[in-house]
Amino acid sequence: MAPKIGVLMGGRSSERDVSLRTGDAIYKALITKGYSAVQIDVGFDIIERIKQEGIELAFLALHGKYGEDGSIQGLLEMLDIPYTGSGVMASALAMDKIATKKIILFEGLPTPLFKTIMCREAREAGLEHISDQICRELELPLVVKAPTQGSTIGISFVHRREDLGAALELAFRYDPVALVEQFIEGVEITAAVLGNDNPAALPLIEIVSATGVYDYEAKYTAGMSDHIIPPRIPEERQNVIKDLAVSTFKALGCRGLARVDFIMDSGGSPYILEVNTIPGMTATSLFPDAARASGIEFPDLVDNLVKLSLEKS
Repeated sequence: MAPKIGVLMGGRSSERDVSLRTGDAIYKALITKGYSAVQIDVGFDIIERIKQEGIELAFLALHGKYGEDGSIQGLLEMLDIPYTGSGVMASALAMDKIATKKIILFEGLPTPLFKTIMCREAREAGLEHISDQICRELELPLVVKAPTQGSTIGISFVHRREDLGAALELAFRYDPVALVEQFIEGVEITAAVLGNDNPAALPLIEIVSATGVYDYEAKYTAGMSDHIIPPRIPEERQNVIKDLAVSTFKALGCRGLARVDFIMDSGGSPYILEVNTIPGMTATSLFPDAARASGIEFPDLVDNLVKLSLEKS
């Protein structure tokens, strides 16, 4: 007998609105496939809601803090309720872009050069001093990121040294540490990975933004970006990226699904940027597009993720 599924969505992160859209799409797909499902907006009463609804499996549609960082996964583990996607450790690692890059480096996988800056350190030394220090170690242009945020929240592209301080200040609004990364110009590619013990990369997608930057607006506004499948790169390069995506998925201990983002430079070298363990499932989202390109329609993708979560548990 199929379990009663609670679609956990919304939540308290800065990505709440996107999560609600993802959750709604997943809920409708579950109903289409004949599941008994209910939508649950995650708040402080989440334990009571789960018990009240008699949830037997949680489909995680939460983005950002408390959803992708291992928090809700740990709670569900304590309640002995199976859930979709990665476990506590993999979720926490992937949510933190700095931790992700350290694992990637340990595994010998390619990622852009980077430096981390603590907010406290920047305040004590002064942003001018820290900016000089960064520019001595990394060449402009740079990307400054808030390492635990998704959907490009808290990100800045820095082409001039005088703009570095403001970029750090923006990142510090969200996190006590900033990730400063070498900017690599090239083709933006994303790889959707599906599976548990034997994961496989779905068809790759080349992302072209109308604004030149795949930011929050480009991600979630229809017509603001193009998803090109297959990407306009040699097949041999596509295979390299797929292998790197699966290796990254395994290195972090991911389960079920994840999306690995890449940039490929003009010389054809791919670099891993970050990993998303609960990728968006909205009408403009990348993961459903990749699944569709492999012959998996959205309701079947959702059904597949339910089965993978039961297999995991």
